[in-house]
Amino acid sequence: MAGLAAEYAAKAGLHRTHDGRVDVLRSAGGVQGIAESIMPGLVFLVAFTITQDLPPSLVAALGTAAVFTVVRLIQRRPLTQALAGVVGVGISAWLANTTGKAEDFYLPGFFTNAAYIIAMVISILVKWPVAGLLFGFIRNEGLDWRKDPDRLKAYRLGTWIIVGVLALRLLVQVPLYLMGPDGLAALATTRLLMGAPLYILGVWVAWLVTRPAPAKDLTDGEPAPKA
Repeated sequence: MAGLAAEYAAKAGLHRTHDGRVDVLRSAGGVQGIAESIMPGLVFLVAFTITQDLPPSLVAALGTAAVFTVVRLIQRRPLTQALAGVVGVGISAWLANTTGKAEDFYLPGFFTNAAYIIAMVISILVKWPVAGLLFGFIRNEGLDWRKDPDRLKAYRLGTWIIVGVLALRLLVQVPLYLMGPDGLAALATTRLLMGAPLYILGVWVAWLVTRPAPAKDLTDGEPAPKA
């Protein structure tokens, strides 16, 4: 079960520490993974702020994402996250270049965010909450938590917390997007702050909320006999 838990958690993007806790930093991709998610958007913002020219700014963002892919090739590390980043930046760049609106660089992220919210809400409604599927394996609970109403309730709450984090992104960022060029700087800044940092906080809070109750003492609450 321990081996299965480690394999499942790794495939799901979550990792555990040596003492069985969730490693939130590594789950977010580590320092390099966080940089891969932040830097293309940051480079785009800086380049566009300086040049006020969309195509060079988009090329700079794409180039930054490509550099991270090359770095992973050199390190001989898995390319999944870096390639996903290149594809995501590519779609964002194509959309912004097509519409001619710099703020559209951030538009695909809204749809991705909304898709995650829908998937997690459905998992809660069908009583297969995502937090339980991930954390349950990290804790070596397997799927036994589904047989315990209290554990199921806890994991549904944990999933709602993650949904709340994702919904907060939309509540803050969509109005900034609708402001057009006037809201671009604020939109880009909040996208950086509410990306990996907020995700790490949400996962950590969900992990704490879903902690199993301490095991009952074998003496069933009676004081241990004195020596």
